[in-house]
Amino acid sequence: MISPEPVYQHGASNRTGILLVNLGTPDAPTAQALRPYLKQFLSNPRVVEIPRWAWWLILNGVILNTRPKQSAEKYALIWMPEGSPLKIHTERQTRLLRDILENHVTPAPMVEYAMSIGNPSIAEVLGRMKQLGCERILVLPLYPQYAASSTASAFDEIFAQLQKMRNTPAIRTVKHYHDHPGYIAALAQNVRDYWMRTGKPDKLVMSFHGVPRFTLDKGDPYHCECRKTGRLLAERLELDADEYQICFQSRFGRAEWLTPYTAVTLEQLGKQAIRRVDVVCPGFVSDCLETLEEIAMEAKAIFIQAGGHEFHYIPCLNEREDWIQTLADIALANLQGWLEPEHSEDRMQEEMELSRRRALEMGAAN
Repeated sequence: MISPEPVYQHGASNRTGILLVNLGTPDAPTAQALRPYLKQFLSNPRVVEIPRWAWWLILNGVILNTRPKQSAEKYALIWMPEGSPLKIHTERQTRLLRDILENHVTPAPMVEYAMSIGNPSIAEVLGRMKQLGCERILVLPLYPQYAASSTASAFDEIFAQLQKMRNTPAIRTVKHYHDHPGYIAALAQNVRDYWMRTGKPDKLVMSFHGVPRFTLDKGDPYHCECRKTGRLLAERLELDADEYQICFQSRFGRAEWLTPYTAVTLEQLGKQAIRRVDVVCPGFVSDCLETLEEIAMEAKAIFIQAGGHEFHYIPCLNEREDWIQTLADIALANLQGWLEPEHSEDRMQEEMELSRRRALEMGAAN
């Protein structure tokens, strides 16, 4: 069904917007809030690629009756007074990006954020941007490495919403920035800053979110992009091959996922009586459940129980100034041709007078 269009106003300036997109988060750390969140997330065929009829039985018969309570307990461990860490960091990143662009671009683009799962939804925010006159929107997912289950899933929802509009805005998308020099530099400086305070570890573990192994076989570039990010980060930190390890976390189900697994890697390092391991998560730009609970708590316990001595989790980029500047650089590079050059007041008056004269020449009334 086509949604009603906002009232058209002749002469209204067309605005340019930037829509940051993140995965999403439940509204509260409770089983009641987790159930609809998990149902929306795990019902996405981009996320779970098995026959729908079989997955429907598993999801509704087993997972949604057990997983919400388990996930809620984990979220409760990392919940901030203001709310979900992922949402709080995304809100702050949005505000900081808006501030940078307002200081460097006139007129500045509108900057908003939405979540693929949960609130604020892509439908809600995209509709609001359209109501406010955005005729050009850059969609910038907060996923440095492209994966069909994350980036493409966000794009699916964007274009699904466009199908409901009669007068659609122009859309540009940012596919990835896994090897962007500014992103790599911010990651490296974040690690260096941490080491300046605590010293260097015996091993740096770079843990990326996992995906099923078959996605690589089907052509998803995620594995290769994670590897490239890790290699570039190691080069920037001047690490030898035996000083770091790239691995993948968050395995779900019995199928093979990308290896090596983070949990198995840390257990092995612990059994080797490695004195100190640091873990950084270069696939996440905001701290969230996967970093604050799965890594900083669960992974730490695995390492220590296996015989490791000292475990450090290095926080995500979050609100680092160099990261927000990189985000602005990525946005501006992809807005080429959309942003209007800044005009002086005199120049604007000249253009208005020229436009008036042309209109008169074409028979317009005074």
